[in-house]
Amino acid sequence: MSPSNKFSFLDPNKFPFFYGYIVLFIGSIGVLASIPGQTVGVSVFTDPVKDALGLSRNQFSNAYMIGTLLSAFFVARAGVLFDAYGARYVAFSASFLLGISLLLCSVSVEISEGIKGFLNSNSWMVPFGLMIILFFFIRFTGQGVLTMASRNMIMIWFDKNRGKVNSISSIAVSLGFSSSPIFISKLIDDQGWEMTWQILAICLFIFSFCIMQLYRDRPEDFNMKPDGNYRKHKSDKSQTTETNFTLKEAKKTRAFWMFGLTLAFNSFFITGFTFHVVSIFASQDYSKTQAIAVFVPIAVIAISVSTLCNILSDYISHKIYLYIMLVSGVLASLGLLFLSQTFGVYMLMTGLGVFGGLFAVVNAVTWPRFFGRKYLGSITGKVMSFLVIGSAIAPSLFSYSFTNLGSYSYVSYVTLAFLLFLIIASVRVKNPQ
Repeated sequence: MSPSNKFSFLDPNKFPFFYGYIVLFIGSIGVLASIPGQTVGVSVFTDPVKDALGLSRNQFSNAYMIGTLLSAFFVARAGVLFDAYGARYVAFSASFLLGISLLLCSVSVEISEGIKGFLNSNSWMVPFGLMIILFFFIRFTGQGVLTMASRNMIMIWFDKNRGKVNSISSIAVSLGFSSSPIFISKLIDDQGWEMTWQILAICLFIFSFCIMQLYRDRPEDFNMKPDGNYRKHKSDKSQTTETNFTLKEAKKTRAFWMFGLTLAFNSFFITGFTFHVVSIFASQDYSKTQAIAVFVPIAVIAISVSTLCNILSDYISHKIYLYIMLVSGVLASLGLLFLSQTFGVYMLMTGLGVFGGLFAVVNAVTWPRFFGRKYLGSITGKVMSFLVIGSAIAPSLFSYSFTNLGSYSYVSYVTLAFLLFLIIASVRVKNPQ
């Protein structure tokens, strides 16, 4: 049995169609499987879990920040492992460990009380330290490794049609991410937050088996080419003109930093917003149902933008996307600043929708387009560490803005200043290819 097909009952060469489409399907599910480790999946648990553990909003946000920051130091290394061992084994390990982490989260109160009893202490530091550890594992495995491995695998199996294929994946992922808060919230209301985490863990264990059966690292491992059997002379031209940048070489380009920091900004803003979405809208007299409902129009906008821009990404300069993202970030920041007004809500939803739609394009298609496929894991792993750091800082900054200054709107002043810097610095961005 080929090492690339070990532990699997399925042979990609025996499929009646290009196996890349199976990769597209299962890889998209892999990104969706990371939801329990994403902010959109964690945020719904914020209020019931912090109350059960006896932590304040700031303490819970700080635990999330520290755990996520710690995971950022290891995500880049996971990218190197992706280049060395491939998506299959890396994604399997991430999915299985994420399931175990969720099981531990479901009994976090019991673990905390047990530690308190052993130490004969009732300090808040015990649940605080416990949640740091648990947040580290679910953020590292979910947001970091499983997402990166699944998305990169899809991009490696396609080249000429990379943008079109990513449009299909992005639609599924956007629908899943936007509907997940509603689904998880309903599950928590019906089953409780402990049982909900256990149900999600079981789903991840089942998916781990699916990874070993269906994930495959590269088409070349099975004497195939990216995109399938399209005309040979086109394939050869694509291969000979592509330059593969190492991470060290990529970091010397302005494009790497500007695109990376822009994506990190999106991670920062959407994480802070999602983590405190109920509180943000409650401060303006909106209900929990109304707060969670904003994800639906955001998703509609994101899916529309993502579908169109993914298809166009095979033909137009990605620098255009960079500037549209930055302008969308400004729109979202102003929306948060004027959230008390109706037009502010629409600005916030539009900005987040457009930014989110383009995020799905750039974070998947731009990196192999700019820097090649050979070292894609180490490059995207480094970028993922930027995203993780941004998502780590956001909840605490949003929380302190509200608890210490009395409003979430003060975050907008910070984000607008950062966006202005990116807009100016991005003027000289070029495609390294």
